[in-house]
Amino acid sequence: MKRSTFIGTTAAGAGSMTAAVAAMSCATDVVPGGTNLVERRANFDLAGFDRTLGRVVDYRLLYEAVTFVPSLLNNVKNSINGLQFGFDVDPVRIVTAIAGHGPSSTYAYSDAVIAKYHVGEYFGLKDPTTGEPLTKNIFLAKRATSASTDPDDEHGSYQDTSVEALQARGAIFLTCHTAVEEQARGIVKKGFAPSGMTASDVAVDMLTHLIPGAVVVPSMVATIAVLQTKYHYAYLTIA
Repeated sequence: MKRSTFIGTTAAGAGSMTAAVAAMSCATDVVPGGTNLVERRANFDLAGFDRTLGRVVDYRLLYEAVTFVPSLLNNVKNSINGLQFGFDVDPVRIVTAIAGHGPSSTYAYSDAVIAKYHVGEYFGLKDPTTGEPLTKNIFLAKRATSASTDPDDEHGSYQDTSVEALQARGAIFLTCHTAVEEQARGIVKKGFAPSGMTASDVAVDMLTHLIPGAVVVPSMVATIAVLQTKYHYAYLTIA
């Protein structure tokens, strides 16, 4: 949960979310979730988690993603659009959490992490344009080329399915600490880590080089249970 470069959502309508996420910023020498395989309570900012994911809203949506299905991002976009424009819900009253683990952890990995640790090859993820293993986070950067406020504009922000565009609309991308630790071990075992790096070294590097705004949680499956039980998030999954 603790990030040195924690950046919240910034678009209009997400002001209170921005304040909550920004409040979770921590010292630069802190590894999000700590360095144990199993994250301890002392390394988890539970109060910050509650402020960010448990703030008072009307609609809470939780998308779980294990297998890597890029259409997930389109579904997230459509759900926010449907609530905002179809049901006339103020976007500030919507919180969407994307619980990516397994290969879908990749949504929250920076270009540097994906390239350095051959994440595309490790998970068997292909760039749809080249057919080659992913070497960067092609889903991250905003794609909208129009400043139109028309939700039907295919080139506007309301049809942008990028991670940054969804974050700007209040979506929160979660990262599983346990998944990162386990993936780091697999990456070293497969020889995808630079020579001399241990699994612990790799995990620390990955956790401290997530995309801006990513929220590290101790265990994704446990977090899903908390979000559903404590905060009554509507659960959705993409297969």
